[in-house]
Amino acid sequence: MGFETMGDRRRSTCQVNSRNDEWPHIVVERRTNGAGSHSDQAYPCNELIVMTGGQAIVRRSGNGIVERSVARAGTAWTGPIGFVEKAELSDPIECIHICLPSGLIDRSALADFDIDPSKVELSFAGGFVDRFINDTSQAFSDFLQKPPHLSDRLFVDGMTAALVAHVMANYTIDRWKPPTLPQKFDAQRLKRVLDYIESNLGRQLTLDQLAAQACLSPFHFSRLFRRATGLAPHRYVTDRRVQAAKDSLTLAESSLIEIALDKGFGSLDNFIRVFRRNTGLTPGQYRRLNRR
Repeated sequence: MGFETMGDRRRSTCQVNSRNDEWPHIVVERRTNGAGSHSDQAYPCNELIVMTGGQAIVRRSGNGIVERSVARAGTAWTGPIGFVEKAELSDPIECIHICLPSGLIDRSALADFDIDPSKVELSFAGGFVDRFINDTSQAFSDFLQKPPHLSDRLFVDGMTAALVAHVMANYTIDRWKPPTLPQKFDAQRLKRVLDYIESNLGRQLTLDQLAAQACLSPFHFSRLFRRATGLAPHRYVTDRRVQAAKDSLTLAESSLIEIALDKGFGSLDNFIRVFRRNTGLTPGQYRRLNRR
């Protein structure tokens, strides 16, 4: 069949790695969506996008709507036909794009559900996780990696019909509601963030990186983290670095500069300044008083 997709319009920033356009009513593409800014483009068809690999902060905007997602495998978005979107990605991401031609949702609304097509319009939705869409995209993706079979057409037709029904029930403009933001840090997310901090004390840690571990925007992550720990993220990281440095200072194996770099202080001068501010002692004084 074949029809134009957003992958065709953004050839400079999106790489189509594989594509099946031989089925009726659907085109499926595996794309690498590159880091950086993707220029304003109108979707030539309705698209469902499911991230399969990588981790990134994805910002999409258009028609006065701004959407920001901390994305990882399983995160999904919609691209409504005719919607002019500008996208910005902090890192490249691997995605499955399920592309539905103009009129397919309208025809299904009328023929299958006796719904006025003028009342069915795909919403500009994103940052959600939908198990049905994930499973469907994986099933379609599997077809891109194996030889065609006589039974493929029947399967694809059935999955396409089920997918369109699911989209109309959940992602039209009168049905879509953005995911409710959590009011508190659940224990599993908090543990993932704290473990990440402990494993990376010696590296530069940014708010975006920590928020990504919790699948939250930096703003909401900061608010929930402070509520859960009593400290702002940067203060928590600093306190953990100071405590780790204290543990190292009680031993004689490492020099002060080695400890400063190993625990993420960046330089000896910064290590001394931060350590003194937090403990009232220089690292050397603390070592002399507490050496084992």
